[in-house]
Amino acid sequence: MVAAAVKYAIAAAPEDKYYGTKTNFNLWQPTILKNKDFSLAQLWISKGSYSNNDLNTIEVGWQVYPELYRDSNTRIFIYWTRDGYQITGCYNLNFPGFIQTNNQFAIGGNISPVSSYGGSQFDIDILIWKDPKGGNWWLQVGSYVVGYWSSSIFSYLVDNASSVMWGGEVYSPNPVQTSTQMGSGHFPEEGFGKASYIRNIQVVGSFNILQSPDNVDLMSSQ
Repeated sequence: MVAAAVKYAIAAAPEDKYYGTKTNFNLWQPTILKNKDFSLAQLWISKGSYSNNDLNTIEVGWQVYPELYRDSNTRIFIYWTRDGYQITGCYNLNFPGFIQTNNQFAIGGNISPVSSYGGSQFDIDILIWKDPKGGNWWLQVGSYVVGYWSSSIFSYLVDNASSVMWGGEVYSPNPVQTSTQMGSGHFPEEGFGKASYIRNIQVVGSFNILQSPDNVDLMSSQ
């Protein structure tokens, strides 16, 4: 098996019981070096263990992924799995799992305008919350309540999540360092309008209200 290259920069809330999250993602159209590479910014809500192949995740954000979409446009995406990406789960609506309730919003569709280096900045807010009555995980993008993941498709996310993370990722099937950009392709030291951002990070705790996390751990690949 040929190793792949994965680069990431992530903020993670401390492990606890979570029932949702909301944040704003700065929108960019990063340059993709090769067709099979992809670049994304997303949130993760999860519970379980990747090493035991029982990780449950809900993931939402934007990505540029030419192999999947046959173009280099910035697109909103969703993803889920209940077995650590082994068999279950998929992008968007390619397989059953997510129930769309609003046909005014295109899951996997293009999103624009995107930000420009040193110019206008654009972002979008994404909210996931667990309905305390029905138990389903609902998705809202901007002003659109888009649909839900039924808790019945999960093993651990039936009750709550234990981990919430937000960040960016670049994937390349080639283990050699890729030049595919993450976000704007520029580092935080360059500041607003040049480096990509994720802002207004909030979590839904046991009292079913949005609040800032107590603290976050920052992680990045070397």
